[in-house]
Amino acid sequence: MNHILTVNYENKPAYDILLQADFSLLQEALETLDMANRRFMIITDSNVEKFYLRELKDIIQKCGKKVETFVFPAGEHSKNLNTVNDCYEKLIEAGFDRNDVLVALGGGVVGDLTGFVAATYLRGIRFVQIPTSLLSMVDSSIGGKTGVDYKLYKNMIGAFHQPKLVYMNLSTLKTLDDKEFYSGMGEIIKHGLIKEEDYYSWLKEHIEDIKAKDYEVLREMIFRSCKIKKAVVEEDPKEKGERALLNFGHTIGHSIEKLMELNLLHGECVCIGMAAAAAISLKRGYIQKIEYEDILNTIESFQQPIKVAGLSPEEIYEVTRYDKKMDNDQIKFILLQKIGNAVIDPSVSKDEMMKAIQSVII
Repeated sequence: MNHILTVNYENKPAYDILLQADFSLLQEALETLDMANRRFMIITDSNVEKFYLRELKDIIQKCGKKVETFVFPAGEHSKNLNTVNDCYEKLIEAGFDRNDVLVALGGGVVGDLTGFVAATYLRGIRFVQIPTSLLSMVDSSIGGKTGVDYKLYKNMIGAFHQPKLVYMNLSTLKTLDDKEFYSGMGEIIKHGLIKEEDYYSWLKEHIEDIKAKDYEVLREMIFRSCKIKKAVVEEDPKEKGERALLNFGHTIGHSIEKLMELNLLHGECVCIGMAAAAAISLKRGYIQKIEYEDILNTIESFQQPIKVAGLSPEEIYEVTRYDKKMDNDQIKFILLQKIGNAVIDPSVSKDEMMKAIQSVII
């Protein structure tokens, strides 16, 4: 299994994704990118700080001129413009210029926020993604989508800004609790469902190895998921078309996430959203009942929910009207025409959505 994937942007190599067992090759990777003797700021959260910040700072100090750190309280509630403003202030006070480098050390919240700061500080500076959660490894660290939330509306403020490197130390997965680890499986199952039936089957065949966190199995899984996402973002870097397929499960999932006031993890909400989208696909005759039930069983086999309690279908539907994927007041809904083949469908009616939402409400 390869350790490197190269992501292209506008038909040119843009950055490498390195899958490694530790941080031993990070210094060399940074120096190869002409980052030696520059200022670095490592941005992380209060959870990841205690595990990896010291180690990472020691490594970067060997090649950087100066290493600053910015730590914010862990959680989606910190992913906002207030945190961004605090980071700007520290960058300005430390004298960072356009040739300096930001390092995102953490999960999706850290990566999205750091990328947004990098995209907007001095109209854009370089940044490196070092994802430490399964979800961020296979999803948010790849593709250059950055952003922060506005109130409880997810990722409403953002920019496209490509990283210079994505460095994955797979040993960081050992410090995830089960809830965080399995949350990442939502995006992984999604990749198989929308693009590669063989991969979806492989996941089902390796459920026990994945649960046991077998290193070789995890590396292959992450590599294959990254390869799928790489292909999609290369084809459509600015989400004008095919990249919207990656939003399978997200329209209803994001609504649930907001209404639950972020008390469910992103991956958990995506899984509930995938269950709802699969219900529409079943109703339209695109997938068979046995396939629909298999999708639900697969989600549950990775300890992820397929239903949510305490919300009304009408509430969930109304929140979807604020979705970023709206186009001329019409939701670009993602459905499965078959396992491994998703399509963008702007014709999903309110009645179809309401029935699908009702199917995931306890």
